[in-house]
Amino acid sequence: MKALVFLALLGAAFAAPEDDKIVGGYECPRHSVPYQVSLNAGYHFCGGSLISSQWVVSAAHCLSRKYRNRVQVRLGEHNIAVNEGTEQWIDAAKLIKHSQYNSYNLDNDIMLIKLSRPATLNSYVQTVALPSRCPVADENCLVSGWGNMSANGSNLPDRLQCLRQPIIDDRICKSAYPHLFTENMVCSGFMHGGASSCQGDSGGPLVCNGQLQGVVSWGYDCAMQGHPSVYARVCRYNSWISTVMRNN
Repeated sequence: MKALVFLALLGAAFAAPEDDKIVGGYECPRHSVPYQVSLNAGYHFCGGSLISSQWVVSAAHCLSRKYRNRVQVRLGEHNIAVNEGTEQWIDAAKLIKHSQYNSYNLDNDIMLIKLSRPATLNSYVQTVALPSRCPVADENCLVSGWGNMSANGSNLPDRLQCLRQPIIDDRICKSAYPHLFTENMVCSGFMHGGASSCQGDSGGPLVCNGQLQGVVSWGYDCAMQGHPSVYARVCRYNSWISTVMRNN
């Protein structure tokens, strides 16, 4: 069986399910994805989505021991290599993985991050809505991130990358990943390959019709034919998210 690829950057290396970067996408219009955040530990390693002034959704697999005590959430970013004057850098106060996260198949690959202080919402920093329903096949969505742009090798961008892609029917996804795909996952992308999220995009948003429907989770080799990217299905976690936020 092929190894899964995490879509997070672990220093210069990648973790064992493969992390996604945007392959075959385009530079996002500046500050057009104001809910996108970068998780930073001296360098960008994962993405996330701002869902309230003090809470971010990301992927559970992004939380390794090496990052646990030094995660900074960077909001209002476009070019992460320079100071553009729009950024808000806020330390993480709490990082809460789903209690049933499975590191083998990345089931329940979702995490909540409480910021040490509320973000200031403005034209550069905005929240994204949680889903009011689950995604449907062929629904058009946007994935974004600072992940690898090369299916082979490493080409990490400074500027935020975007890709429009559809939701893939669950039956097709189960056929692509017969022993790994669960009801807590959703596939999005292109079965013919050529474009996908990739290493460094992990934890980032998949937004469909203004709602956060996916968290970048895992896949096989980036943009590989027959193997689309897999996301945590956020609609399955509305109650969990509400409970964690209320209790913390």
